[in-house]
Amino acid sequence: MAAVSLRLGDLVWGKLGRYPPWPGKIVNPPKDLKKPRGKKCFFVKFFGTEDHAWIKVEQLKPYHAHKEEMIKINKGKRFQQAVDAVEEFLKKAKGKDQASSHNSTEEKNRRNSSEERGKQSAGEEKRKAGLSEGKQKRSTGEGKKRASSVSSERGSKWPLKRALDQSPRKRGRPPKDEKDLTIPESSTVKRVMTGTVAGFKWPPGVSEPVKDGDPHFHHFLLSQTEKPAVCYQAITKKLKVCEEETGSTSIQAADSTAVNGSITPTDKKIGFLGLGLMGSGIVSNLLKMGHTVTVWNRTAEKCDLFIQEGARLGRTPAEVVSTCDITFACVSDPKAAKDLVLGPSGVLQGIRPGKCYVDMSTVDADTVTELAQVIVSRGGRFLEAPVSGSQQLSNDGMLVILAAGDRGLYEDCSSCFQAMGKTSFFLGEVGNAAKMMLIVNMVQGSFMATIAEGLTLAQVTGQSQQTLLDILNQGQLASIFLDQKCQNILQGNFKPDFYLKYIQKDLRLAIALGDSVNHPTPMAAAANEVYKRAKALDQSDNDMSAVYRAYIH
Repeated sequence: MAAVSLRLGDLVWGKLGRYPPWPGKIVNPPKDLKKPRGKKCFFVKFFGTEDHAWIKVEQLKPYHAHKEEMIKINKGKRFQQAVDAVEEFLKKAKGKDQASSHNSTEEKNRRNSSEERGKQSAGEEKRKAGLSEGKQKRSTGEGKKRASSVSSERGSKWPLKRALDQSPRKRGRPPKDEKDLTIPESSTVKRVMTGTVAGFKWPPGVSEPVKDGDPHFHHFLLSQTEKPAVCYQAITKKLKVCEEETGSTSIQAADSTAVNGSITPTDKKIGFLGLGLMGSGIVSNLLKMGHTVTVWNRTAEKCDLFIQEGARLGRTPAEVVSTCDITFACVSDPKAAKDLVLGPSGVLQGIRPGKCYVDMSTVDADTVTELAQVIVSRGGRFLEAPVSGSQQLSNDGMLVILAAGDRGLYEDCSSCFQAMGKTSFFLGEVGNAAKMMLIVNMVQGSFMATIAEGLTLAQVTGQSQQTLLDILNQGQLASIFLDQKCQNILQGNFKPDFYLKYIQKDLRLAIALGDSVNHPTPMAAAANEVYKRAKALDQSDNDMSAVYRAYIH
């Protein structure tokens, strides 16, 4: 098969590691984002996402030539949305071309009309010129002197006008007035400038977002646009930070396409304790981004896969902490978090001055505060960083990280957070992230119970559950979460993406948080009872969507 020539601006299908081919566009990379060494590659921005990456030529295919083939093998909803975004982009581009062609035709017609009028008036001008010639011949000597004087005066006082008159003028339309030369600011740029990245300037050489064009090509990650001399370990120095009145900080991190070289991994040694649903995806992405990772898990067999991928094996939590610079942990509940730190051969035994510990477990504020105190008492540094997401989002590197505690450690974790998540928030002092995480999961768990309640009510009243889902997906509640969980229920597939027992645990802790400040949580309390019933029906190790079974038994 002959090689296909690709160039800037082409629409393509790009292969992102283990992900299916995805539609994108070849664009100019940010000025200071270096091109990977080795084989020829192009910088591609992908539709329907904020993803971007350097993609090797052999992993790219022309969009139109392979469109039907790709649509047949990829059926996901996000994929279809990406294809729709391409078609919308093409539709707008075609509309612009037609408008440009129409304007050119009108301009040509105006020129022809002007030339015709010019020819018609030429004879009249000649006749008038003949009549005035006799008068000019009868002019007196005094008139000649006056003309000579004016000519001399023009020569001395109007050299600029004469020079302009004598300069060659390009063919085509006359130059516009100066006021017409002002280029209006792109509406896309205005939206970006007034949002969380206010004040960010596009660096020289980086194409500005397409005005009124494709909305998917203006989200360059700010981490990619700084000069290489800036240390990648300091996330606030390379990303535009939005600080709210509460003092919290939101940082946009890189996404899953960083497997193609968008992230510079820290040179610090990373440890990771706990390889459950969330931890496994996190470690996998850390390794893919080039981090040096040592792993430990209570059941050692789970470490084997990651050893094959390049991870090192730690025999105990204490050993991992003592041999690594930053150690992350992600376990199931407050008891497991305490045992991991305070138990035999635990984290605390490996802590020395300067060692860093990041707890990513979803626990209560009292537990995380106690852990922070014992770590700091040994000279260690502590950060809590629970994550919002699911197993799939963890695998895709699209988690949301809520962090609090040591701000400097948060910055040191920059490349790690970018590898595992799409966004991270710094929320201030220890305990804030735990509280926020419980509130987020309280809302999510209550919503899931309401979805299950609605689907069962539809069934018992003779309504189509699929139709209910279709209606919800067309309304304001439409979301990936809603669609996935409803599909789980309709298909009877409760393979865990987020364990039911853990969402019930989070509801219980959120209710206790409300009690501690005398704040009522009746909705969460009602949802919690439904999940407790589901647990009694042996649904603990199924996905949270299995709460549906509490309504049908």
